[in-house]
Amino acid sequence: MQKEYSLNTNMGNKISITTFGNIDGKKGVIIFVHGFKGFKDWGFGPYLGSYFAKHGFLAVTFNFSHNGIGKNNYEFTELDKFAANTISLEVSELREVIDFCNSGIFGKLVKSNIGLLGHSRGGAVSLLAAKGNNSVSAVGLWSAISSFDRFTVKQKNEWELKGFTTVKNARTGQAMRINKTFWEDIQKNKEDSLCIKKAAEDLGKPLLIANGQLDLAVSPHEAELLYKWSDKSLTEFHIISKAGHTFNISHPFENSNREFERLLDATRLFFTKFL
Repeated sequence: MQKEYSLNTNMGNKISITTFGNIDGKKGVIIFVHGFKGFKDWGFGPYLGSYFAKHGFLAVTFNFSHNGIGKNNYEFTELDKFAANTISLEVSELREVIDFCNSGIFGKLVKSNIGLLGHSRGGAVSLLAAKGNNSVSAVGLWSAISSFDRFTVKQKNEWELKGFTTVKNARTGQAMRINKTFWEDIQKNKEDSLCIKKAAEDLGKPLLIANGQLDLAVSPHEAELLYKWSDKSLTEFHIISKAGHTFNISHPFENSNREFERLLDATRLFFTKFL
């Protein structure tokens, strides 16, 4: 069963949410957290939602309020919001989505059986939101970044000179602005609230780290760094052979593949054990 919800955040922003399945008191909730230039209905989003629902979980996918997606679920039509986004905003909104799950609107949870599953930048945001949050029992990372400093010298100079830089969306061809406030947020909070290393070290919860062997956007080295920082007694580590950044899934979604199914199965077993 698939349902749509809308969450108005404390800052007055709107978050669109899709749920797959039901809470039946046996298994928990898995919240999928998309990454940079991602959205809940991209490629594997609906497929993974249906997959986890089929295996007894309630799967929750959502769009961050400033990810650039508006009324059209598949196209970037809110580029002004995309430009004004920050990592701190995404962390705060993920925490609100977690609270939304705990509110009982989807049904009564058993204890704190919520898991976060973040892809790419969404993995780092998941780590930051999960740290110290007693509602989150386990975290899964797919191709998660180990640093928010991923911009060129040219882009940083553009921030100083023009107040914004641009990135190209390879799929749509759109030039997408990112305001200087995005970089200022990272610089201001990189030693505390936005420190990925500290979040991994202090997580204190079961953690799954998975990366594609052929990932050119987030190399396996970043997964190895996250593993190095983590509590090894609580961490699973997987390198998916012959897989790229999105585990060989494209948008629009056409079909699954052996590599992605391996990833899904490992992730399902992880959350089955710890939620």
